[in-house]
Amino acid sequence: MMNLTPDQIVAANKSNLETLVGLTSKAFAGVEQLIELNMAAAKSALSDSHTNAQTVLSVKDAQDLLSMQATLFQPLAEKMVTYNRHLYEIATSSGQDVSSVVEAQFAKSQKLYQEMFDNLSKNAPAGSETAVAAFKTAVSAGTNALESVQKAVKQATDMVDSNVKTMSAHAMNAGKTTAKKK
Repeated sequence: MMNLTPDQIVAANKSNLETLVGLTSKAFAGVEQLIELNMAAAKSALSDSHTNAQTVLSVKDAQDLLSMQATLFQPLAEKMVTYNRHLYEIATSSGQDVSSVVEAQFAKSQKLYQEMFDNLSKNAPAGSETAVAAFKTAVSAGTNALESVQKAVKQATDMVDSNVKTMSAHAMNAGKTTAKKK
């Protein structure tokens, strides 16, 4: 059986604290990016509202008003797509940061668990080889299943990322086409 020394316990707690601080810092960085994005969007919206109000006040007839609407729609659509793309990038980046920390911690825990299991199996009583082998097979199967899930999640994330980029491009093109028609 593996006994943990006080130094090992302190080292494990220190490592866990460092991981927590790192994750917290990454979370704050993501929130900070989100606040900056929203402040920039609010400033832009305020400036655009002022400019658009001035433009509307200069309209002389209904035909000018209809023409102006088409010119106002395009920049708004582009800004919405750009905002959503930046929002998605912040969320994706933050998620990837957390995911990489979780994967590193999982690998570290898995290695420690494997070392502990190897130590236990070396000291197992005679006649327990079959039980130890069965347990080792079960652990290996569980590890393989977790790795398969991680790969599937990565593939799904990559597919979503690709779809978001494609939809953004289509939305930008649709906005440009709509503006040209009017």
